[in-house]
Amino acid sequence: MQIKWAALAQTAGVSLGITLAVVLVFALGILALNRRDSVVESGGSTAKAFPALAAATLCFAACAGVVLYGISLIANK
Repeated sequence: MQIKWAALAQTAGVSLGITLAVVLVFALGILALNRRDSVVESGGSTAKAFPALAAATLCFAACAGVVLYGISLIANK
């Protein structure tokens, strides 16, 4: 049995990169929700809080998409 070290390193690198990207996007979603709550608590209108809510929704949807894509890759094997 031969181990293809280059392929193993490439797979590990891509996995690490995608993991860090998903964690970063999820953290940005949490930050956007926090900003929305700050606007609402300070007496701001919901119109001012809408962009933060939209950003959080987009971030969480991106995370869910990556997870579902990964599950589909595993399920098709």
